[in-house]
Amino acid sequence: MTTAEAIETTKPIPGGREVLVEFDDGIAWVQINRPAKRNAMSVGLAQEMNEVLDALETDERCGVIVLTGVGEAFSAGMDLKDFFRATDGLGDIERHRAYRATRAWQWRTLMHYAKPTIAMVNGWCFGGAFTPLICCDLAIADEKAVFGLSEINWGVIPGGVVSKAIGTVMGDRQALYYVMTGEQFDGAKAVSLGLVNEAVPKERLRQRTTELARTLLGKNPTVLRQAKLAYKYSREMNWEQASEYLTAKVDQTNFVDPERGKEQGLKQFLDEKTFRPGMGTYTRPE
Repeated sequence: MTTAEAIETTKPIPGGREVLVEFDDGIAWVQINRPAKRNAMSVGLAQEMNEVLDALETDERCGVIVLTGVGEAFSAGMDLKDFFRATDGLGDIERHRAYRATRAWQWRTLMHYAKPTIAMVNGWCFGGAFTPLICCDLAIADEKAVFGLSEINWGVIPGGVVSKAIGTVMGDRQALYYVMTGEQFDGAKAVSLGLVNEAVPKERLRQRTTELARTLLGKNPTVLRQAKLAYKYSREMNWEQASEYLTAKVDQTNFVDPERGKEQGLKQFLDEKTFRPGMGTYTRPE
């Protein structure tokens, strides 16, 4: 079945207004679709993105999610009018729901998503956009993309959990420098700061992101999910807690893995002599 046929015969994914989804042989390209506002994030976008991510988590067409933006921006951060001014006029409960929807997709969902996630930073990335960028598992950027924590320049501090997010990938001196100065930097600098894995020329951005996604699609999906969650949870633990947790996580992974990856790997390495650790992946069942 081709991708086009799969789309026609499968329940449609939510979105289509402020969030667009395209499928490409296992990759779901999830695009923030507000190019006229450099993809600044609104209340409506948050609600739509939650629906999209929830649907894709169990959609067989999606093995890896790539989060990016339509046009010349990844995202310019939170929309000052369509988020802050819009929520100022709401009652306390309605405002809480709007903030909860934003927190849900930007970090609660992305941080522990069941499938691999890659942020593809195709242009401007400012303020609140740092949170979903960092909460994706991996990130590739245009080497000339423009990043910035510019809030200090207009009299506020970075909102949401941006300060917490940057502290998980950047050192204190680096993070405080950009929080306190509001200076901009490019994709190449973002690599050295730990914000992204790689920065490539704009013309190679989608190609390199696709290559990375294909690498992830070739892995055992259960083990891949367990490996990334094990890392993320254990980094908040002390050594004794992490030791107990990770030992239990190994046992859990072996129990729930339908491919029996450990069993297959050991059999192919020890018995069949067809697999050499460090030289590729074991042969996955069809």
